[in-house]
Amino acid sequence: MRIPLSVLDLAPVARGESVGTSIEASVALAQRAEEHGYRRVWYAEHHNMPSIASSATSVLISHVGAHTSTIRLGSGGVMLPNHSPLTIAEQFGTLDAMYPGRIDLGLGRAPGSDQATMYALRRDPASSDRFPQDVQELQGYLAGETLVPGVNAVPGNGSRVPLYILGSSTFGAHLAAALGLPYAFASHFAPQALQAAVAAYRAEFTPSAQLDAPHVIAAVNVIAADTEAQARENFEAVRRRMAVGLFGRGQDLDDADADLLLRRGAAQHVDSMFTYAAIGTPGEVGDYLERFRALADADELIIAHQAPSSEARLRSVTLTAEAMAPVGV
Repeated sequence: MRIPLSVLDLAPVARGESVGTSIEASVALAQRAEEHGYRRVWYAEHHNMPSIASSATSVLISHVGAHTSTIRLGSGGVMLPNHSPLTIAEQFGTLDAMYPGRIDLGLGRAPGSDQATMYALRRDPASSDRFPQDVQELQGYLAGETLVPGVNAVPGNGSRVPLYILGSSTFGAHLAAALGLPYAFASHFAPQALQAAVAAYRAEFTPSAQLDAPHVIAAVNVIAADTEAQARENFEAVRRRMAVGLFGRGQDLDDADADLLLRRGAAQHVDSMFTYAAIGTPGEVGDYLERFRALADADELIIAHQAPSSEARLRSVTLTAEAMAPVGV
């Protein structure tokens, strides 16, 4: 590929489908991505969202790992303030023991939920303020250099599972640079600070034991289809699904209801999330991703393949890989 491609999978649960079906689709997606040379698949931690099945991120990674062979798997990300660093070190140390050399640990500081869900998670509202310290504590466990005397992560101790800092603002960029860690920007849903955050990260980066030079992963939406008309039809279906997921949570809404939500203001929010989106035929998608890579100053792109069905998502994975393959391959 002309630039390394990865996949961000939210394990979407389509209307009328079960969580089990969603997980089967995530396995198929990872297998397709592995087949076509994608570098990694990451799963995002969200809670209390009927349309997303990736809340138990480490469990999903373990299941997909058993059905793939080479592709890297990880979190994009674990919302660390929801957990103790020791618990995450143990979980990902276990995954690394099961799938050596294939596990990534992406970390975010957002709750991945609403206020009521934060309470249900027993999360301290101030826990995000301790995110930098928690990252360093976690890093210590995984490096076999615990910062808590007498406490080690078993499994996990000395595994050195690679850490990635996720962000949608400059906060994560400054932290990733200070710690010498790779930085992944969530431009697939929060595009506003992309260029400022990447510029700050690159300017301030300090080499570390994990990484000797900056590494930027930029997220982007992709809807690739065999025809432009099909891509646009898929996009409209995705807009409806996102409107219902964001503004009709818990309600059984049909397409007409979704269109009403979009007309009443949801469109502004949904379309903002699609500021960076490659929509169209393989040629159009490939051209867009090349331009986006330059705009984002990215070393790697992580793609949220948006589609109204698992079949359309798999097709998008294939077409995008073919479009981005090196010339002559």
